[in-house]
Amino acid sequence: MTTTLEISESVRNYYGQVLQSSSDLKTSACCTIDAMPSYLKALLAGLHPEVLARFYGCGSPLPQALAGKTVLDLGCGTGRDCYLLSRLVGPNGRVIGVDMTPEQLEVALRHRDWHAERFGYANVDFFHGHIENLANVGIADASIDVVVSNCVINLSPEKPKVLAEIFRVLKPGGELYFSDVFADRRIPSPLRQDPVLLGECLGGALYWEDFRRILQDLGCPDVRTVKQNTISLDDPDVFAKIGMINFNSVTVRAFKIPLEDRCEDFGQIAVYQGTIDQHPHSFDLDDHHHFETGRPLRVCGNTADMLSASRYGAHFQVLGDKSHHFGLFDCVPGSLAVTGNTEGACC
Repeated sequence: MTTTLEISESVRNYYGQVLQSSSDLKTSACCTIDAMPSYLKALLAGLHPEVLARFYGCGSPLPQALAGKTVLDLGCGTGRDCYLLSRLVGPNGRVIGVDMTPEQLEVALRHRDWHAERFGYANVDFFHGHIENLANVGIADASIDVVVSNCVINLSPEKPKVLAEIFRVLKPGGELYFSDVFADRRIPSPLRQDPVLLGECLGGALYWEDFRRILQDLGCPDVRTVKQNTISLDDPDVFAKIGMINFNSVTVRAFKIPLEDRCEDFGQIAVYQGTIDQHPHSFDLDDHHHFETGRPLRVCGNTADMLSASRYGAHFQVLGDKSHHFGLFDCVPGSLAVTGNTEGACC
């Protein structure tokens, strides 16, 4: 396989024909529901069994404070996350799912009325298309509050295009919140073309530093790791091919907000008000920003902007502005995905 079309067709075949349920997967990249918060696990009970059985994601990339928002799910598959999001955005919100695999979308569409009747409202739309060109399915500039994706961006042969499209459709202050597989080095070309490794989300996994550079080129210099888990290569044939590379399933968040490429100190303080549903006592922005309700926490300028210029602004009090600069913020960065290297990291 040498062309974008061939790679796309290989992925489409793997998810449309080869995989019939999550038990067919050969690695631990697709996490169990044990990785989900308890309130999301409870919502799973309201989803159709076939939608659950054909779920192939690698985490639970469903952020907080979604009521009334418009959320786009890239690579929605059979719609598991879309139907969870339907409950989270509520009757005044909207969920859009995009996927290139007809067999997966057929399952999602077949059960749309079933979920609408169960929920008491219909707010989910599914579109067949490629996530590299969202304009083709009618997603307009600055029309989306939150973009989510569950172990799909790594499957794209044109990842910079996907990420550029995401930032095109996000509203100012909007958020990209997704789980995916990242590698601790660049994948050799022959392995990037292996159909099984591609389908298992390994062959197309981005080297973390390359991902960071792509987002920096798109005007997003501060990407936050929310959580990460090591992926085990359980199949002997898969391990024999690619066992020299370490893979992590990582949940990431990034905002469409003008930010600096380093954490700068302006003497700002943030206080969480405890007003986000299901999070009355605390809120975690990322793997090293834990906000207890009512307890002031010193933050860098970027964190202050993430909290005040996004939908989270209604739930935080941010004290101070940027009129006085005190140099670099003395944060202790969380470990960056896969590499553990913190040099040059934003807090």
